[in-house]
Amino acid sequence: MSADLPFRPWDPDFVADPYPSFAELRARGRALWFEPTRQWLIPHHADVSALLRDRRLGRTYLHRFTHEEFGRTPPPPEHEPFHVLNDHGMLDLEAPDHTRIRRLVSKAFTPRTVERLTPTVRRLADELVGGLVAQGGGDLLAMVAEPLPVAVIAEMLGIPHADRHQLRPWSADICGMYELNPPAETAAKAVRASVEFSAYLRELIADRRRNPGDDLISGLIAAYDEGDRLSEQEMISTCVLLLNAGHEATVNTTSGGWWTLFRHPEQLAALRADRGLLSTAVEELLRHDTPLQLFERWVLDDIEIDGTTIPRGSEIACLMGSANRDPAAFADPDTLDLARTDNPHVSFGAGIHYCLGAPLARIELQASFGALLREAPTLKLASEPRLGDGFVIRGPAEVLVEL
Repeated sequence: MSADLPFRPWDPDFVADPYPSFAELRARGRALWFEPTRQWLIPHHADVSALLRDRRLGRTYLHRFTHEEFGRTPPPPEHEPFHVLNDHGMLDLEAPDHTRIRRLVSKAFTPRTVERLTPTVRRLADELVGGLVAQGGGDLLAMVAEPLPVAVIAEMLGIPHADRHQLRPWSADICGMYELNPPAETAAKAVRASVEFSAYLRELIADRRRNPGDDLISGLIAAYDEGDRLSEQEMISTCVLLLNAGHEATVNTTSGGWWTLFRHPEQLAALRADRGLLSTAVEELLRHDTPLQLFERWVLDDIEIDGTTIPRGSEIACLMGSANRDPAAFADPDTLDLARTDNPHVSFGAGIHYCLGAPLARIELQASFGALLREAPTLKLASEPRLGDGFVIRGPAEVLVEL
């Protein structure tokens, strides 16, 4: 079945524009076996939305089964530092650990905390855009899209300014492990970054125990519920998760979103004429070119999709980008409509793993887009952007602009 599927996540042409292939996948069926990754591809919005909420599936299976019981081969020992770091973050945990950690993190990561950050986010966005304007242009990715969310997360965590330059490289190397069948070199870089980032955070957490401040790490140390606290490893994994998940979507939606706008000049003109569209525009850019294209789940108990039984031990791949272009859920899904109000996109996930940082991401996106619309009204492409290599986390590698 998989040999003729139009799903080629390692083909640059497919990665550059997967959406026509997604339409063909949706026409083929609701659950499609893909042998190269041994996954069931789920391309329809209704199924993706339902399965992200279905408790018969999980981000992990180790809370119920050993690797052997689940029919899976344990990861190689040399990858252990990455898996220790990754597997103690709430994104890759299920109840009861997920419930406990999310509840404790939510005590520190409150809506009030996010709201209090809004003036800082706007100030940082204005400063970064001001630098781009002063230079007459440059790489929008490197000068605005990347530094803003990294600076915001660093500000939240209380990471000293002198150390912040390490965060993005560590995060990029760790996130390379989330691509499909990552090569050995990518895995080695992820392991090395996991070791270095964990060691750095261990020292920082120890310092905050001695000298607590008004930052998220101090809040995580202080958070408790009925005598239960986060372990040191859970705190380290939470901080890394907040950085990785907290900026990848924002980075790629900012840089990729502007690339999309430049390809749709009539929509960009409408947004420049009416910045009141900014809120719906951000949601539409998140939908139209989804920054996280694929999200995986393990099948913990047999499920059935359209008459196909998917047995326990299987892995499914929810195709978020395909779901966000499904005509069953969106009118004219391939059309960019910045005024779209009926927009149930799944770019932030769904269910118990819905992105905790979604409100902050929206504030960052509105701040950076708003600053660029206001301060750089003549912004245009200086050359055709270059797409990055990744498919799962998809976005430009460079977006050169000029005024």
